[in-house]
Amino acid sequence: MSAIMRAARMHDVGEPMRIEELPVPVPGPGDVRVAVHAVNIVPNLANILNMWTTWFPHSPLPTLPAIFGLDPAGVVEAVGEGVQGFAVGDRVYVNPGRSCGSCRSCRNGDSINCASYAFAGYFGFSSTSLGLLDRYHGGLAEYMLAPAYSLVKLPDTLSFEAAARFGYLGTMYSALRKAGAGPGKTVLVNGVSGTLGIGAALLAPAFGLTHVYGTGRDRGLLDQVGRLADGRVRVHALDDGPVDAWIREETGGHGADIYIDALGPGAPHETFLSGMRAMARGGVAVNIGAVTGDVSIDIHRMMDQQLRLIGSAWFTSGEGQDMADMVEAGLLDLGPLEHQVFPLDQVNEAISGIAQRNGGLSNFIISPSAVS
Repeated sequence: MSAIMRAARMHDVGEPMRIEELPVPVPGPGDVRVAVHAVNIVPNLANILNMWTTWFPHSPLPTLPAIFGLDPAGVVEAVGEGVQGFAVGDRVYVNPGRSCGSCRSCRNGDSINCASYAFAGYFGFSSTSLGLLDRYHGGLAEYMLAPAYSLVKLPDTLSFEAAARFGYLGTMYSALRKAGAGPGKTVLVNGVSGTLGIGAALLAPAFGLTHVYGTGRDRGLLDQVGRLADGRVRVHALDDGPVDAWIREETGGHGADIYIDALGPGAPHETFLSGMRAMARGGVAVNIGAVTGDVSIDIHRMMDQQLRLIGSAWFTSGEGQDMADMVEAGLLDLGPLEHQVFPLDQVNEAISGIAQRNGGLSNFIISPSAVS
């Protein structure tokens, strides 16, 4: 008889997940089986359960019932034929990005722009994503399958709980890399106290950034963020005046070389636009949030000032390995994260309670191996 594992599955949008017993998956060629120790619960997972058609009308879900869980970390328990570089017992983070391996983008080494790109345990980006979504489920189970290309080796100094935050942290890391962040660069982050934005404060020492300028609404949270990274973060409450005027004053009129917008759905367009107006000549703006709707941008000004605006959806496993190596080298301190760990049986309570969090510092974790 096949071995049995416990998993949380969603049967219908809007319904709670059900804890069920399923066969333990067997890795095929190129795949590994991971014993899951921690899974991050992303802040908008509740929107999948309750408002999918409203928030993500063009993003396919896996065939239901399905196991969700975007950001797992655990231990390799079995390897399939042809797997190289990973062995049983390795501590790993599993990047949920899945690609087909054969489209033109994949063959050019650009897997994130794969025509069928998907987030295992979450959703896809095109109608052809369904095959990958159904082949690789998420981490809300005692065991999961993953392609070896998705793994990041973790140092012993990095806890599974902190590693399970790599999804949002990696999104910020990739955005900073794309924008050319480094010593001497002025960086503005809208939403610096949120789950995405706080990554800039945590990553600032590793990038050699002297200052990160960040905005938010909650002054209490902003004060906490301002104490991170040895004082490298300067914060501004949105109720205290326009962002662009504040940045010009802080930078002696220069502006922000890099502007990263980490605001979520429902954020006002004016906040996004004020960040655009705060940019220095030749600056780069990267959108990693999810501000929705048609935003009116002054294209003429962008031309005159040689500004760039790009979107950045995720990060590669290689970039994930960079972050793990930064932790091992002492350049990235994830100690400020506040882990709130729940057993698998309490997955629905965890998803419902995520609104009661300390901004981006809170790290909601499901531990399938924990006992309720």
